Amino acid sequence: MTNSTRTFTSVEELKAAIGEDLGSGEWLEITQDRIDAFADATGDHQWIHTDPERAKSGPFGTTIAHGYLTLSLLPMLAGNIFTIEGPRLVLNYGMNKVRFPNPVKVGARIRSNAVITSIEETPKGVNMVVTNTVEIEGEAKPACVAENLRVLVF
Repeated sequence: MTNSTRTFTSVEELKAAIGEDLGSGEWLEITQDRIDAFADATGDHQWIHTDPERAKSGPFGTTIAHGYLTLSLLPMLAGNIFTIEGPRLVLNYGMNKVRFPNPVKVGARIRSNAVITSIEETPKGVNMVVTNTVEIEGEAKPACVAENLRVLVF
């Protein structure tokens, strides 16, 4: 489900939305140029990512995006699904669990959805876990499922 940006204005609203599918972001095509730029930035030039000719006879029939490229796109893919008004600061605290169940082939389109998994109030702020599932257009298995940890400082 694609939707417009949902806005939360309180911790209570966030808690009420735990487990709810908040919708999906926009589709993004994964190009060879993007894959190559990621390979250059990270030094990971494995042929399944960067050699289209060799990849034709490889296990996927074409080049595939790095799993970490898909993960690194989460801020862009999921950034417009929801916003939170009120915190002075929202920090990316890390990841609990990340899986890459399906490769993203060059030319595929991906998008992410978001589900708030948990909210925990602490003396330092609010710890929030958001589960993002990156889907591949036309495929049943997702490209990535990641539990993103955020800290909201009020």
